Amino acid sequence: MFRRATTGILARTIQARLFSTGLPAAQTIDSTFAEAWKKVAPNLDPPKTPLSFMQPRPPTPSAIPSKLTVNFVLPYASEISGKEVDMVIIPASTGQMGVLPGHVSTITELKPGVLSVHEGNEVKKYFVSSGFAFIHANSIADIVAVEAAPLDQIDSSLVQKGLAEFTQKLSSASTDLEKAEAQIGVDVHSALNAALTG
Repeated sequence: MFRRATTGILARTIQARLFSTGLPAAQTIDSTFAEAWKKVAPNLDPPKTPLSFMQPRPPTPSAIPSKLTVNFVLPYASEISGKEVDMVIIPASTGQMGVLPGHVSTITELKPGVLSVHEGNEVKKYFVSSGFAFIHANSIADIVAVEAAPLDQIDSSLVQKGLAEFTQKLSSASTDLEKAEAQIGVDVHSALNAALTG
């Protein structure tokens, strides 16, 4: 009985909510759910819904801003925090992706490659191993990488050595795990080598 009642409450609540970009930026109280809960269980406080844990969505600007705000973080450091730039080029899993102010909201997986941050005539390049990029409609780009290094700090001789080692490991691998680990090493070192030579 209780399960049927809560299922009915949730079904009505979901129908009442809109899932579109037209939602208001301010956080709304899930009053429909709370009222329905009080009818079913008047002596119990309603449980918190996911809506109560969510931060309000930042407003979408009415005009396209002239700059893109970039946050680039690693598990152990923040490389770029709130910096306004002209453009970033992201090594997305589907290919290189240029992001300008006013870009459509997007979430993309990063593949090993070069992340370029363009500010005026200055371009700062980083090699990223993997991660995700979150592009928001309000011209904010949050880039989260597992590992990254400025391209000018990478030693090409060590990259060549690592590529040779992982290629040898791949050819001599006997288990699926060894093959997978070696293939990841080859992919990352090949991308590093291409970034340094190209």
